Amino acid sequence: MSNYTTPDDSAGTPSGARPDDGSRRSFMKQAGGILGLALTPPLVSQAERLTAYSKTVEGVSEMTLRVNGTTRTLRAEPRVTLLDALRENLNLTGSKKGCDHGQCGACTVLVDGRRINSCLTLAVMNQGKEITTIEGLAKGEELHPMQAAFVKHDGFQCGYCTPGQIMSGVACVQEGHATTDDQVREWMSGNLCRCGAYPNITAAVREVAKSS
Repeated sequence: MSNYTTPDDSAGTPSGARPDDGSRRSFMKQAGGILGLALTPPLVSQAERLTAYSKTVEGVSEMTLRVNGTTRTLRAEPRVTLLDALRENLNLTGSKKGCDHGQCGACTVLVDGRRINSCLTLAVMNQGKEITTIEGLAKGEELHPMQAAFVKHDGFQCGYCTPGQIMSGVACVQEGHATTDDQVREWMSGNLCRCGAYPNITAAVREVAKSS
């Protein structure tokens, strides 16, 4: 007598077959179906997300920006950031795209005298405002005092963050936040320098503040 059959579960079971063979097959089918259902929503969601990301914002707007004392007209989508408009549309590439998340300060410009991260604001939102970039500081061949101080104190190495540092330094002095080294470090903390030129940057900002 087979050790795998009992009077209750042997009915309908082929001779010599284990009664749990069918259960295994059923289990595998059910497990496969459950696994398929579990996998389907993420795959569908991913496809939907990719489709959504691939869509472009329709409509190009004409906007007017006053940059460095000159009125400039450009055509761009409403979603274009001020940074991209300056770099891609107006060919003002001094403002750098670093993190593109408002964390490094490389894109700092002045809007109505206040420093902002141009990667975090839309170009269309800045119409009618006075925008100043690093290109607008010097007067011809004469450097702005902050630019001259950065050169004098060697306030840069690779130079990538320098435009944002200088623009932030100008605002820092205008705001009256450069009376001590500690104050400069605090109010310039939004501008990062991977080369580590912070002592020289502080010295440059402090010199301009003293002479202002």
